[in-house]
Amino acid sequence: MTNETILLVEDNPDDVELTKRAFRKNNIANELVVARDGVEALDYLFCKGAFADRAAGDAPRLILLDLKLPKLDGLQVLERLRADERTRLTPVVILTSSKEEHDLVSGYKNGANSYVRKPVDFNQFVEAVRQIGLYWLLINESPHHN
Repeated sequence: MTNETILLVEDNPDDVELTKRAFRKNNIANELVVARDGVEALDYLFCKGAFADRAAGDAPRLILLDLKLPKLDGLQVLERLRADERTRLTPVVILTSSKEEHDLVSGYKNGANSYVRKPVDFNQFVEAVRQIGLYWLLINESPHHN
């Protein structure tokens, strides 16, 4: 797979580590940038704060977004992404443990491309990440992809 960046917005260190392990196990070699809260995610995407030196044209190929985040929750992050011309078309997969119908509906209403509930079992999680990577990084044609 290509070396385009994937932004993982996740505050749970165990889930971050599980995602990294699942990427390695599936040979997904893309750089994985981790933002631990909604504000950090927006700073990364819009080159502010600690990320002010990041090249603005170097948008992530894919954003994996948890919903339950400190400072700014995932739905608020998604709203801001979709309201900005620079990130409006970036694919966003909500990757969450939330089983709430309201979160599912709100995710799609706010412009999520996909909504995936995190499986509790590690092997199922690895398989879910494999399928996400396969679809979003290889099969799907992205507007940012040349």
